[in-house]
Amino acid sequence: MRVIVRTVSELCVTVGTVLVLFFVYVLFWTGVRADHVMDDQVDRLRDQWARQTAPAPGASAGRAPSSPAPPAPYRKGEPFAIMYIPRLGFTWNKPVLEGTSTGTLKKGLGHYAGTARLGGTGNFSVAGHRRTYGDPFKDFPRLGRGDAVVLTDGTTWFTYRIDQGPYKTLPTDVEVIDPVPRMSGYTRPGRYLTLTTCDPEWGHSHRLIVWAHLDSTQPVEAGEPEALRR
Repeated sequence: MRVIVRTVSELCVTVGTVLVLFFVYVLFWTGVRADHVMDDQVDRLRDQWARQTAPAPGASAGRAPSSPAPPAPYRKGEPFAIMYIPRLGFTWNKPVLEGTSTGTLKKGLGHYAGTARLGGTGNFSVAGHRRTYGDPFKDFPRLGRGDAVVLTDGTTWFTYRIDQGPYKTLPTDVEVIDPVPRMSGYTRPGRYLTLTTCDPEWGHSHRLIVWAHLDSTQPVEAGEPEALRR
């Protein structure tokens, strides 16, 4: 009997230790790694944009500028924009990558493939984790009407203003990312933004949604938009 009790006790201690280590991994280590990865994605974008705006060697100052090239397609799993949400903190900024696969959402926010381009007509739709992998949308429920969501693609600042949300729905409700989402209150085509995340905080039985419209744009050369000025 003593052997059985001792064996069971040791097994319980072992299981408890494994569970503690697992929760430390989920709550802490994945967040540390994700923060590092997201910072790296942001740095990559900024370096890329800096190279694109630098004058070419031997370029003539008096030469007329060439016609702008058509926008490049977003590449699956690659970052193309940085998002800022002042309501979540003035230091809050996350990379936006193309696609919403599990691997992509570990690196930042994910753009739903097939929805509108940033700033374009339609519904530019983005997903992010509520918890784990950096907790990018941990404070999602704090978002409300009038809050700014600012993005840049390196050449332009896009300021969206939230009109509705957070709206709670089921994961099967794919209409939330339609060009004109049925429950958004919008009634005609426009330049919209949809943000989605999981609910409850540590579950995924539902989704929280906010909808926004494009309020203003300005070139990067003009400086940060008013929404980002402290």
